[in-house]
Formats: sequence, structure tokens, C-alpha cells
Amino acid sequence: MENSFLSEFKQRDYFNQCTNSNELEMLMNKKKIRAYIGFDCTASSLHVGSLLQIMCLRMLQKHGHQPIVLLGGGTTRIGDPSGKDETRKILSEKEIEKNIKNIEKIFKIYLKTNNPKTKPIFVNNYKWLGKLNYIKFLRDIGKHFTINKMLSFDSVKLRLDRDQSLSYMEFNYMILQAYDFLELNKTKNCLMQMGGSDQWGNIVNGVELIKRYSSKQVFGLTTPLITLASGAKMGKTEKGAVWLDKKLLSSYDYWQFWRNTDDRDVLKFIKMFTDINLDKIDQIKNQNINDLKILLANEATTILHGKNAALKAEETAKKTFGKGSVGDDLPSITIKKEKIKNGINIIDLVITSNLLTSKSEVRRTIKNKGIKINNNPVEDDKFNISLENFNNDNILKLSHGKKNHVIIKIN
Repeated sequence: MENSFLSEFKQRDYFNQCTNSNELEMLMNKKKIRAYIGFDCTASSLHVGSLLQIMCLRMLQKHGHQPIVLLGGGTTRIGDPSGKDETRKILSEKEIEKNIKNIEKIFKIYLKTNNPKTKPIFVNNYKWLGKLNYIKFLRDIGKHFTINKMLSFDSVKLRLDRDQSLSYMEFNYMILQAYDFLELNKTKNCLMQMGGSDQWGNIVNGVELIKRYSSKQVFGLTTPLITLASGAKMGKTEKGAVWLDKKLLSSYDYWQFWRNTDDRDVLKFIKMFTDINLDKIDQIKNQNINDLKILLANEATTILHGKNAALKAEETAKKTFGKGSVGDDLPSITIKKEKIKNGINIIDLVITSNLLTSKSEVRRTIKNKGIKINNNPVEDDKFNISLENFNNDNILKLSHGKKNHVIIKIN
């Protein structure tokens, strides 16, 4: 009998590597387990680049297992060198604690449940890392690691190969992460760590440390690195990170991110980032690609922002792309009526609205008919906006290309 969690994990293309998938499958068929993923708190929110890991915990919960969310109050003070060309900026303790509180709110949305057996357990590794006795730690834990092996891991090797400096502080990160797994195994009976493929070496370190320290078998499971069909990194756009906090990114902009998915990525992302049943996905896979993009946007936005926000975003998008219409959920700015009366140059308005950041860029875009007012292209960069350009509700839609829009309101 194939374990339902691992089976779905593979079918949704989450699977990359596992330390012992056959034994893990047998274990998860016999009983419900606890598994964890660690998240460093270097910003006040996570972005879409972390969403696959969040969906893994969500799926774990769906199959009756209990997720542990490790928020790295301790390891964030060090900085994970994996995939980094240089040392991370070291945050203050106050900043880290504030980030932890904000990030925990995001997890409470994705992992919300009334079942106490699958309710997420939140832990902060500063609780144990902050109390470590250095000499005792070296004797009890450090003796299980060899420099030869530590130098072989990609997180270290890539930095050294590029002649980028790697501090002793960062070099210790992998030992601390392994110790986290040991601590969670001892105190929470955690039997599995999950993470991205770049964490494989760190996860294996934890599995081996527990085996040497207490002769217990635990497991490591990783997901592949997700890149867009265009080759770009998941979670980054021209306008910056796609945050999971609506204070940093509106529900409309979040919806638009998914709606603008490359045709080649749509089905993959429906599998990875929605709760739609796999059989249903198989049935709809040949539907119109734009309908599938809207489905993806609605489902992904519903999980994070709620169904009403998703439907409102869809309706706003329909209005926005309809000729002469204005969406009511778009980003907006307010300008004093006196300023409009005197006339405001189109270049200054575009810069004020943050659609573009340099005047020369605005001029080039206008020349290519890429700036529009109420869906009509601006022909001249000397054009001045007046009250006549606003509708009866005193609003105007300013657009850059097909995807970027701002509502200008008069105060």
C-alpha cells in the first residue's frame, strides 16, 4: 500500500530527494508523525519563493500528520550561506522578533485547523540555541562533524570556488541546523525535516547527527528548486518580491501575479499551489489556457486572502481590461485638486504613481505608446493632465503596458 502523503507529494511534483523513501512510506502508513520545516526570519514577510514549503506543510496536515514550523530566531542571527554569494545583513534582535510575529500570522492562515492533532506547532530555535554552552556544544555535537565533509557541501563549496569569503559564523550554520533537528526529535518527537533542494546537505547532517547521537532513525525530504519557464527565479518580478502579506502586496496584485503565469507553467502551478484535486486537474488540463490562469489565480488568492478578495480581484481585472472601464481594487494614489487644476505633466504623474522610476524611461515608453490614460495611449510627453481627464467620480486610470495600473483620485 502506497502512503497517501508521499503519493500525492510525488504526483504534485513536490518530490526531489528522500533519505529513505521506502521506510518513510511504511512509517507514515502505520502512524501519524510530526515533521518540520525551518524558516529564517530575515524579512517581515515570506514571499512566493517560500510558498512551496508552506504548501508541503499544508499537505502534511491534510493527511493527518502534524506540521512543526520552526521560525529561526537563533539561526537568523547567523545567516544561511546556502545559495548566497555574500554574508547576509545581520539584523538586530528586535527586528528578528518583530519579523517572527509577522511571519507566524501568515502560517496561521495557511495551516488553520480545528483539529488539535494537526494544529501547527510553532517553535523558535533561539529558545535552545541562545542557551548553548560553547565548550559543551563542541564536545557533544561538534565531534560528530568533520571539516572534510563540511567543505564538500554546496553551500560552502560554491562560495569558496567563487573566491567569496565565508565567515566562521556562517560555516557553523549547518551544525546549528542539524542541532535543531536533534532538539525537535528529543522534545517534540519530530521524525522528518523537509526543505528545498538547496537544504539537502543540511538536512542529511541532521539525520546523521540524530543517528550517531541517539541511534534513532529520522528522515529528510526535499522539494525541487522552482524556476519559471522563462528561467526567472520563483517569487521575483520586475516590481519586486511577491509578498504573502497584504500590507506589502495587495490581494489584487497577488491575484495578478498568478493570472500572468506563463502558459508553460500554468498546470504545474495549479498542481503545486492550489488544493484542487489531482483527478479534477487531469479532467481540466485541456481547457482554455486563460480560463486555467483565472482558476489558478482565484484558487491561490482564496487560500491566502479569502474567497471574497479573489472574486473581487477577478472582477477588478475584468473591468480594468475592458475598454473605458476602471477597476475598484487597483492600487491608488490621491492628488490635491489644486495641483490638477494647474495641470500636471504626464511624466511627473507616472513618476509620482511609481509605475516607472526615471523620466527618460517614461519618455521612451510614451514614444512606444506604452503609457495610457483611461485605456487611451498618450501621444506626447509634454501632455498635461487636467480635470477633464477624470470621470464623474473624480478618478482616472493610469496604465503602463497591459499589466500595470494605478487609479489617480482627486482630493
